Parts: sequence; structure tokens; C-alpha cells
Amino acid sequence: MRDIRIHVDTPLTTGHELMLPAQAGEHVARVLRLEVGHPLILFSGDGCDYAATITSVGKREVIVSVGDARMLENESPLALTLAQGVARGEKMDLIVQKATELGIARIVPLITERSEVKLDAARAEKRLLHWRAVAASACEQSGRARLPVIEAAQPLSAWLSALQDSNTARLALLPEGTHRPGELALSGSAMLAIGPEGGFGERDRAALAAASFTGLRLGPRILRTETAGLAAIAALQALYGDI
Repeated sequence: MRDIRIHVDTPLTTGHELMLPAQAGEHVARVLRLEVGHPLILFSGDGCDYAATITSVGKREVIVSVGDARMLENESPLALTLAQGVARGEKMDLIVQKATELGIARIVPLITERSEVKLDAARAEKRLLHWRAVAASACEQSGRARLPVIEAAQPLSAWLSALQDSNTARLALLPEGTHRPGELALSGSAMLAIGPEGGFGERDRAALAAASFTGLRLGPRILRTETAGLAAIAALQALYGDI
């Protein structure tokens, strides 16, 4: 059986016992039917995998003992931020999941000129928690021990006005972009802005240009929003990261 990795949203300490989160505990006990003594791998996002052993399996809880930590070195040397126009339905889940697998460091969901998704405060908070859970699950599957930072959904204008790091490359995927991935010279970090369904509007493009974003294009075909960012991330990781 493959190693079972479980994200635990609390600091882990060798020699301590803890109860698995309810959903993870139910999966371990009822779906996988694991018993006392079975090994697991836990991670909390600090960059380490922790060996663990099941010490108790009950109807409502699974207790594990935390063992030794092992630092992982599988984070990309290119710290990429994906600023993604919020997509409809399950498309956004797909983007978060696959971007995490590809090694994204940060995801910023954006409300843009052509955004079709409307989020009030309560719904925005619910979606943020959901996207973070999707990312944690993707880390479990892909072997990452550091979770990407996922920010709350925000207007494009607010995100741009808050940017301060002038040393990070700023890229916006646009059909009329003048640069291709192989023509860049990235090192260390980069931001990648992707429009929602329908792409960036004229006001969006003007705001991105005013914030010194360079237009990037992948080729002669127009990609869907759920394809565009993932294809760009993969290309940049292959050229400047660790793919």
C-alpha cells in the first residue's frame, strides 16, 4: 500500500499524540480500515513529513503517535504567485488543485471586470476555506510538505495597489502579449495574472500595464481560463523551476 499522507492543521512535535481531524480520521478508520500500529505520514506545512503510528481507533476518533521528522526538499526554486480571475463552479477547484501539484507558492483569487462569480462576505469566506482544503488535499497527493498560501478573493485593483515587491517579475497572460515564456529571464520569483472566463477587460489591462505587468502569450490559440494558468505555470516551471 502506498504511503498515506495526512495534513494536520496544527504544529507537530515528535513524541506527542494527537487526534486526527474528523474527516481524515473517518477516512482512515472507515474507508481504509486501518488498525492500531499502522504507519502514517503527517505534515503541517512546516516543510517536514512526520512519521506517525496509529495508537487508537474508535468510532469517532483516531489517535496517532508522532515520530521523527524528515525535511523535504521538493519546493520549486521559482516561487510563483498565480493571480487567478475567479472561475465558475468546479473550474476554480481544478485550478487550485493542479496549480498546487505544479508547485505554485501563492494563489490570489481575483474579482475582475468580466468576473461572472459574485461573492458576498460569507460566501467568500466559505470559498476560501474550501480552496485551502483543496490545496491541502493536493499536497497530500503530490508529496508537498508546504501548502501554498491562498489569499481571500479580492478586486484586481486592490491587489495591484497593495503590491510592493519590485524585484518580482510581473506577468499577465494576454492574447496580444509580446513575450513568450522562453524569452524571459526569471530568477527567484514571479507573479502570473490570468483573467476569468472572457479574459481581462480593457480597464483590467490598463491597470495591469500601469502596475508594470508584462504581456505574456503561450501561442496562437486562445486557452480557457482553467487551462491558461496551468499551461503557463508548467512552462515557467520547466524553463526556470524544477520541472
